Amino acid sequence: MRSRLLRARESFWFLPSVFGAVAVLLALALVGVDRYLVSIGGDSIPLLEDLSPAGARGVLSAIGGTMLGVAATSFSITISVLATTSSAYGPRLVRNFMADRGNQIVLAVLTSTFLYALVVLRSVHAEDDSRVAFVPIIAVSTSVLLAVADVAVLVYFIHHIAMSVQVTTLQDRVLADLEAAIDLIRPEQGDDADGDARSDAAGDARARRAVTHVVRASGTGYVSAIHLEGLVADAVSRGAVHRVVAVTGDHVVPGDPLVEVIGGGKTREDEAGERDDAVRAAFTTQSARTPHQDLRYAVQQVVEIGVRGLASGTNDPYTAVGALHALSGPLRTLCLRPNPVTDVRRGEGGEPRVEIRWPAPEVLIGNVFQAVRSYGTEHVLVMHATLDLADRLASVVDARVRAALRDDVRALEASYVRTDPEEIDAAPLRRRFAALDARLAPDVARP
Repeated sequence: MRSRLLRARESFWFLPSVFGAVAVLLALALVGVDRYLVSIGGDSIPLLEDLSPAGARGVLSAIGGTMLGVAATSFSITISVLATTSSAYGPRLVRNFMADRGNQIVLAVLTSTFLYALVVLRSVHAEDDSRVAFVPIIAVSTSVLLAVADVAVLVYFIHHIAMSVQVTTLQDRVLADLEAAIDLIRPEQGDDADGDARSDAAGDARARRAVTHVVRASGTGYVSAIHLEGLVADAVSRGAVHRVVAVTGDHVVPGDPLVEVIGGGKTREDEAGERDDAVRAAFTTQSARTPHQDLRYAVQQVVEIGVRGLASGTNDPYTAVGALHALSGPLRTLCLRPNPVTDVRRGEGGEPRVEIRWPAPEVLIGNVFQAVRSYGTEHVLVMHATLDLADRLASVVDARVRAALRDDVRALEASYVRTDPEEIDAAPLRRRFAALDARLAPDVARP
C-alpha cells in the first residue's frame, strides 16, 4: 500500500483527481445552500451583488474557459521542462519533476476551478413558463474568489518552474531522496542496537544451517520495496528465518530467488504455495527503479547529475564538483550510522526472523569513485572535489570502509596518472594522494 501511494504521489493525475472531486462537491454544496436561501426568502445576501442569469453565465463561462486554457498552457510548459531535463540530466531524473508537489498543485487548482465553474453553470437558468429564474449568488461569487486565487497560483507557477530547471534545485531534490532512504534503511538508532551489533556472527551461524525452501519470483521487474514487517510475520508463522536474497534495486525474472527459508520444517505442497504467495506479496516490483528504499539508486541519481555535466557536449565540470560536494554530507551520515553486514529483524519475542544485507557504505562510495574514474580523471577540478570527498569520509569510516576507501583512492590515482596530466596540475594532486593514502593506512587510529 505504501508503494502504491508513493507511485500515486509521483503522478500528474492523483492531486488533480482529488481536487476535481472536491471542486464538484463544493459546487453542489454551495448551489444547495443558494437554493435553501431562496426557499426561505433569505437570498438577499450582504456584500454579494445580485446577478442576472445572463451575467452569471458570462462570469462562469469566462472563468471556466480561461482556467482551462491556462491549465493547458501550464501543462505544456511542464512537458517542455520534462523534455529539457531528460536530455540535460538524464531520463531517470524526470521522476523528480513529476513528483514535484508544486507542479501537481498548480495543475490541480486550475483544472478544479474549471470543473467548479462548469458544475455551477449548469444550475443557472432564466425564468420561463415551467420554472423561475435561479442564480446561485454564493456559488458564483466563490468562483470569482477562486479565479483570483488562480492568478496567484499562476504567478507562483512561473516562479516555481523557473527555479525547478536550475541544477541546484534538482540536486537538492535527489539529495532529499537519498537522505530519506538513509533514514529508512539505516536509522540513527535501531530497535535493538545490541542485537544489530551481534548480527554478523549470528548470521554466519545461521548461514551454516540448511536452507529448507526457496521462494522464487513470479514476475519481472526491479524490486522497489520490501515489506519487512510482513516477512517477519510470515517467518514467525513458519517458525523459520527468512534470508532476503533480492534486495531493493535488484532486477528479477520469474524463477529468481527472493527469499531463502531456513528451518521451519516441511509443509504440504498446497500450503507451501499459499505461504510463498504471502512472501511474494512483501516484494513490490516495478519496471523502473525508485530511490525510496534503494540506496544504490539514490546515490546513482546524484552521481548522474555530475556525470552528465562532464559530457563532451556539455563540458561543465562545476556541476560534477557540486554533486561530489553535496554527496559528502549524506555519505558521512551513512558511515556514522550502525552498519552491520547483515541487518536482522526480530519477532516480538526477540528471536531473529529476517536477515537482509543492505548495500554497504564501501559499495556506495566505490560506485562514486568508479564513476569519477570513468568520466572525471581528465578534469582537475573534479579530481580535487573527489579527494575532498575522501578527506571528509576518512575521519568517520570504520576499518572495513577505510580499507575499501584506500583502494578506491589508489585506483583513482592510477587512472589519473594514465591520462598523462600536465605537471602543474599533477604535482598538487600527487601530494594530496600521498597524504590521503597515509591517512587511510590501517595503523592510523580513527579520530
